[in-house]
Amino acid sequence: MTAQLPVAGPAAVRRAALALVRLERGAFTAMLALNALAAIAGLTGPWLLGRIIDAVTTGTGSRTVDRLALAILAGAVAQLLLSRQARYLAHRFGERASARIREQYTARALALPADTVERAGTGDLTARGTTDVAAVGNALRDAAPDVFIAVLQILLIVGAILTVQPLLGACGALGMAGIWSGARWYLRRARAGYLDEGAANSALAEVLAATASGARTVEALGLQRHRTAVGERAVEECRRTRERTLFLRNVFFPAVSISYTVPVVVVLLTGALLHAHGVVSVGAAVSAALYVRQLEAPLDTIVVWTDQLQSAAASFARVEGLGDAPQNGDFAAAEPTDDRIEITGVRYAYDSGEDVLHGVDLTVRPGERLAVVGPSGSGKTTLSRLLAGMEHPRTGTVTVGGVPIAGLDPERLRRQVVLVTQEHHVFIGTLRDNLAIVAPDAGDADLRAALTAVGWTHELPDGLDTELGAGGHRLDGARAQQLALARVVLADPHTVILDEATALLDPTAARNTERALAAVLAGRTVIAIAHRLHTAHDADRVAVMENGRLTEVGPHHELVANNGPYATLWRTWQS
Repeated sequence: MTAQLPVAGPAAVRRAALALVRLERGAFTAMLALNALAAIAGLTGPWLLGRIIDAVTTGTGSRTVDRLALAILAGAVAQLLLSRQARYLAHRFGERASARIREQYTARALALPADTVERAGTGDLTARGTTDVAAVGNALRDAAPDVFIAVLQILLIVGAILTVQPLLGACGALGMAGIWSGARWYLRRARAGYLDEGAANSALAEVLAATASGARTVEALGLQRHRTAVGERAVEECRRTRERTLFLRNVFFPAVSISYTVPVVVVLLTGALLHAHGVVSVGAAVSAALYVRQLEAPLDTIVVWTDQLQSAAASFARVEGLGDAPQNGDFAAAEPTDDRIEITGVRYAYDSGEDVLHGVDLTVRPGERLAVVGPSGSGKTTLSRLLAGMEHPRTGTVTVGGVPIAGLDPERLRRQVVLVTQEHHVFIGTLRDNLAIVAPDAGDADLRAALTAVGWTHELPDGLDTELGAGGHRLDGARAQQLALARVVLADPHTVILDEATALLDPTAARNTERALAAVLAGRTVIAIAHRLHTAHDADRVAVMENGRLTEVGPHHELVANNGPYATLWRTWQS
């Protein structure tokens, strides 16, 4: 079962948004100023039209009307130019803010401890890093500037109405009560709805990723129906959450659309009544009605974008929530004094459950080959993860040269200990990129030497510049494992932990890879998690795990002669 990554609260999201604004303070201020000037230029039209109506009513000459008409045209052109420049600045602000969010998300994701990533699952991290980050980026680039501009326009238009005729402005504001009520109803429900939708999307992504990566296992064990049922349940949950947010939109949008006409009707009726009593002129009533009508465009912008902003706010909460996840702590400043690995009083439990390791004590001497054996579920792999610094013990210590392994920064940890498993990853990029990821300063000669050391004889079309991964040259399992071993050679650790690195390969590929392993492991400390006991037979010492406890340690022949748990395992394996 995956552990859900944290989701940031509204206050944290607001702080993060304000931090983005502060980083682009100059561009944001210029954008506000230009939008304010554009809105003011747009307000001149209704006011001048009212002047024209009053001028015609009182019999003023045509020259005055012509000048006022030209002023209306000048105001429209000024509004167009100012709005265009303001939108350009808004898009630049949005793109820069979006880039910062992506960079921050990547940095936070890379800083997550390995156990946190594994328990959260790839689906949640992938959904947050793709769908959610893209939603936030789109909102910052398009929705947020448009809504901000619309709010500014509304404030200025309302101010203009109140200036022309305060009573008509008050009537127009009362007519907008329906919009206010509809918005309150929607906003109270939208955030929770979109957070549920995001969580359902993450769960679906996790199911699909797990099914795709384990396709061979699913087929071999005949689990197609089971995985299909699991996928259908995840899809059904996505459908249910999306229908919920669709319902909110279907109630909110029509209610607001109907409410647009109410303020105009109220202002026109009130204006006619006041004009009949000589309180306002026809021009003032028409200007107020036009201003109220002008409110429709910015209000419509807000309504259209409100849905996306709510969705983006939920996405932002999920993206920003990564900052609340456990991060790799402060790294040890001390350098290990030697290559000796000490395990002292180690206890470990997954997700605060029962301990799976119980007071393990073990010393691994520099240069020795240690095999860790035991039945399935005895704690062998958990011990290997502690030795590789991927997990922190609940109690006790795991040190190398007197320094906690899990406290070493990634660069120093890679020089000390490397875990090689049956899982291997080929990154999208060139062969050179795939190798240099562990040794950025290595030259081509070093990269080729590492490949030669692991028995690489595969001729690629463009040599080190051959593109690998999706869309490029695909490596089979044996070549991918050799690539992983070449990375170990370049990392040059003093200790290599092997967790059945050749278990998934066919016999021929396994033999070739094991020959490559022998070259890689020469002169290094080797800790082998052995499921096949011929590995233990060749080791300097064997450590036997049973039910999370270390029950025997010694050379193969001594443990067989002692007729204990290891001897039983050995006889069973040979039979």
